[in-house]
Amino acid sequence: MTTVLEVAVRQARDVPGCVEGGADRLALDVDGRSPDVSTAAAVVRASDLPVRVLLRLDETFTTTGGDLARLAGLGREYVALGAEGVCFGFLDADLEVDVETTRALAESLPGVGWTFHRAVDATLDLRRSWRRLLALPGLTAVASGGSPQGLAHGYDDLLALASADPEVARLLMPTGGLAAEQVPWFVRAGVRQFHVGPQVRPGGSDRAYVDAGLVRSWRLLLDSAPVAGRERSG
Repeated sequence: MTTVLEVAVRQARDVPGCVEGGADRLALDVDGRSPDVSTAAAVVRASDLPVRVLLRLDETFTTTGGDLARLAGLGREYVALGAEGVCFGFLDADLEVDVETTRALAESLPGVGWTFHRAVDATLDLRRSWRRLLALPGLTAVASGGSPQGLAHGYDDLLALASADPEVARLLMPTGGLAAEQVPWFVRAGVRQFHVGPQVRPGGSDRAYVDAGLVRSWRLLLDSAPVAGRERSG
């Protein structure tokens, strides 16, 4: 029943605020792409918090065979440095989840937990995409805002999906403009993973480091959100 607070970081200087504020996991990327190995090493060394590192070479959601091999190699390097997991995901030309390519990368990193990133929000049919995702090996989280425009547009559909299917709720990690008032409803639906980024940087600026007080406010919010099972037993 533990609720996981994942915080986006870009460098090691972001980590102290995450630790002091009570984050459970860090998600590392640099401008939406894979960080260099030295940056990943510095972030992993900066705390004992589990770190998931993005595997993405460009702004697209597709990849070539050579890129896939490079991503697999990067993933193994990150894990060797101490990363707890990775984040990736691919779509095909029809904007469907590319199960074959995504599975190939997952299977190249056996035993490594991974997150399917917000590529899922660019697919044409979110429900069909979730059916494909549920069959993938090692998947422990799906970062989604329910829409390419994030939760401001996709919240209702995403909450309905989570409420209707416990497996979706188990894997879903709402992101993309998560608002405080949305959290209790997601928690009631069974969602137990949440991702924040700009929300924990002063002014929402990428130039500001993660702030411990802002992280703590989200930690307290998650800890106080009413859980359906807890309400029934009370």
